[in-house]
Parts: sequence; C-alpha cells; structure tokens
Amino acid sequence: MDKIYSLLGLCQKAGKVVSGEVGCELAIKNKTAKLLLLAEDASANTQKKFQNSAAYYHIPIFILGSKERIGTALGKESRAILAITEEGFAKSILQKIVQ
Repeated sequence: MDKIYSLLGLCQKAGKVVSGEVGCELAIKNKTAKLLLLAEDASANTQKKFQNSAAYYHIPIFILGSKERIGTALGKESRAILAITEEGFAKSILQKIVQ
C-alpha cells in the first residue's frame, strides 16, 4: 500500500494528478482522467457521484485509504477524490492495487 502512496507523490510532482471534486469532474468530462481513486471515508453522495461518472465514462475507479492519507501522499490537505491524468502512472498504480 505504501508503494501506491509513493506513486501518488510522484504523480503530484509530475503534475499528473487532479484532486478535489471540481477538478476531478472537469478531468472526467474532458476525458483526461485515466484512473479515479476515491477515499473510503468520502461521503456517500461523493462516492455515488463519482462511481456513476466512472461507469458512464468507462474510467477505472478504486477505493483507497482515508481522505487524510491520500492528502498527505499528495502533500495537501485531505482529499476525497483524485484523478490520475497520465496513462503510465495509471497503469503502475493499477498494477499495485491488483497485487
């Protein structure tokens, strides 16, 4: 699990992460989101909204850790949702999740 958070930090430094609801909605609609990661303690409304969007736009979505842990990995405040916008990083994170 720590490897996933390390990869998230690298993605953030590379500028390939969009976090927060508004930014992620735009990334989904602009079709730049390659992978969505949702905090397990995100509100039920947020979870439903992004799971529906992910299904509609055919974007993989996974539940990963707490809002606080995700925010810390990005060097920011707590985050309920984030989108990876680069295919290579998305594939690397997916591989770590599936293991």
